[in-house]
Amino acid sequence: MHPNLSRFIFAGLGLALAAQAQAATVTGNITATLTLIASCQVNGGGGASGLNFGTLNFGTQEALFTDAPGQVLGGGGGAMSILCSSGTVPEIKVRAGAHDSQSSGGTRALYDGVANYVPYDFYTDSGHTQVLAIDGTITLPTSTGVAQTVNLYGLAKGKAGLPAGVYTDTVAVELSF
Repeated sequence: MHPNLSRFIFAGLGLALAAQAQAATVTGNITATLTLIASCQVNGGGGASGLNFGTLNFGTQEALFTDAPGQVLGGGGGAMSILCSSGTVPEIKVRAGAHDSQSSGGTRALYDGVANYVPYDFYTDSGHTQVLAIDGTITLPTSTGVAQTVNLYGLAKGKAGLPAGVYTDTVAVELSF
């Protein structure tokens, strides 16, 4: 055999063994994390402020009406819906309205923008026996991650001397959980 050829074979063998000796394997881990914070949706919408808790519409009444019942309805025409993280205890606080105590006959009032008020109140029952005071709270059961229905009713009281017009009020609502 040619001496140079043997040298090349031995050199190639040496390189192959050296390359094999330098190959190594290391192992490790990847750590994956996700942090969830408690949250709620009102009538299907989320966020920290400006949520739509619903509408209380007493309908169209004659100016000489006696009582006008209504229910707070969320989006889609159903009752208010609260969906919170599992394990939370949602609490709804119905705060002050824009025209509270402006008319006898109710703790709240609808205003026509001129000088006339229609008294009304919120109730937690459809029979209008359980008044929800200003800053009154509705505590829901511990959430299981399924939407909970909140039935909130209103009753406006007619009084003498009311002119025809559109009467409105805006009431602040707070949801804690």
